[in-house]
This record gives sequence, structure tokens and C-alpha cells, in this order.
Amino acid sequence: AVRYARHVIESTVRNGSYDQPGEKLPKIFEEKSGVFVTILRFPSHELRGCIGFPEPVYPLRLAILNAAVEAAISDPRFSPLEENELSAITIEVSVLTPPEPVQSSTPWELPGKIMVGRDGIIVERGRFRGLLLPQVAVEEGWDSEEFLSQTCWKAGLPEDAWRYSGIRVYRFGAELFSEEEPNGKVTRKIL
Repeated sequence: AVRYARHVIESTVRNGSYDQPGEKLPKIFEEKSGVFVTILRFPSHELRGCIGFPEPVYPLRLAILNAAVEAAISDPRFSPLEENELSAITIEVSVLTPPEPVQSSTPWELPGKIMVGRDGIIVERGRFRGLLLPQVAVEEGWDSEEFLSQTCWKAGLPEDAWRYSGIRVYRFGAELFSEEEPNGKVTRKIL
């Protein structure tokens, strides 16, 4: 998945379009899955782009392809990736489980139903929606309450919005694969 994402990113940045990889992809790439492609500066691990699809609406191959292209050239937080940056970035691919609603009788129960290091979360209210991947809470050192608050903030809501009615919270899992260095060995990351 990571090699495929890098191939797509390098083709897009160098040629303005992507080339199909030479090798045949495994059959699992035809199964629908949510996915995020994250581009990080190396060695600082600063975010350089991250786009994805939380719902399993595309086959994994297409989800990675589209997310990789978008992360490289269309993430609104960054300028398009340039060719001279390709040797100074690492790629992460997060393959997601389908989001499931977090059930609770009261909002105060929500933090106890979110496990940092396992769950990513989506917070929704009306037209506002925010998502944070499982690795974000681990990397930032957040507990589940702070994770919920930061996801609300990302959605454009007050940080304490999860404590009030009308908020929908979903959780999902992720298998995370990343390059250890640019174009280097790919490992499964355990959070």
C-alpha cells in the first residue's frame, strides 16, 4: 500500500498524472476500505499533507490512488508537493475499519468508550464534521477527553461540544503502514 502510494505521488508530482504500477496489486486492493494517505517531512515528521476517505466507498486501490494524489497536490493546508521534496518525505497509509457509532446514555460516558491507541474518531453536528486518526492522539500524548475535544475543534465546533446533545461520535480502527525513511523499508506501525 505504501509503495503504491509513493509510486502514485512521485508520478503525479513529476508528470502531472499517475502511471499504473508495473506489478500487479494483491487481490485485497479490490476490496472496499476507508484509507488515509499521510505525507511527512523527513526526519522531522512534520505533516506535509494528509487526505483520505473514512468510509469504505472505494476499492482500496482507488482509495489509495485518490488520497495519494490529493495529499500531494490538493491538501488545502499546504502548497502542492514539489519534485525536490520527494527524497525528503515519508509516506504513511492508514487502512481503516468502517466507522461505528459510539453509544452512550450521557455525553460524560464518551471518553470511557474511546481507547487512545486503538480508536480514531469522527465528530459530527449538522454540517460540521471532524476526523482524527488513531495515531494523532498517541503522537500528541492526549487522553480520550482531549482527543474528543481536539476532534470537535477540527470540526469547527467548540472544544467542549462533545459534552452536549446533538453531537454524533463515531470510532474506527486503523492498520498503519509507514516508510522508516524516504523510499525505505515499510513497516506496520504499532501504536
